[in-house]
Amino acid sequence: MNLEEASQAIESAERKLRSTGFVVAATFERDGRRIDVCITDSLRRSCRKGRTWKTKPFLTAFKNAEYGFDDKRARSPGGSDGIFEITRGHKPRNDMMKKLFDRYLDRPNSGVSDVLDQLGILADELIPVRLVSHHMRLLGVLNRRDAKDVLVLVDYDDTK
Repeated sequence: MNLEEASQAIESAERKLRSTGFVVAATFERDGRRIDVCITDSLRRSCRKGRTWKTKPFLTAFKNAEYGFDDKRARSPGGSDGIFEITRGHKPRNDMMKKLFDRYLDRPNSGVSDVLDQLGILADELIPVRLVSHHMRLLGVLNRRDAKDVLVLVDYDDTK
């Protein structure tokens, strides 16, 4: 996927957002696993507020979902692009943790219950993750299934 294709995928998905909690914006396949990458209205609102919606750094991070999630490299060694787990145990707590845990997963009415309902899963079946590119990280939750993964993007982080 190139940046133009990523932009078109986001625009197409954005038109459908008003009728549901999240929509699939793109689907990738790597090493025999499929990953549906979804966007939420909370991601759109947050990125618009930060003036990052559909910018080159945003689109670059979005298209990096095609790397998929690798269980063997679930935590980023630093300097790598892809999807990486965020844990509650990291010290000191950083902005990504605060946004994902405090403002989304642990907060009532954040939209996480809509995601759980639409996927038909329990909260402990979600893996908090960051989708990494050089200039930006998109934050979300990942649900791993037998043959496919579902990544729901809910916020962003562009701190250095």
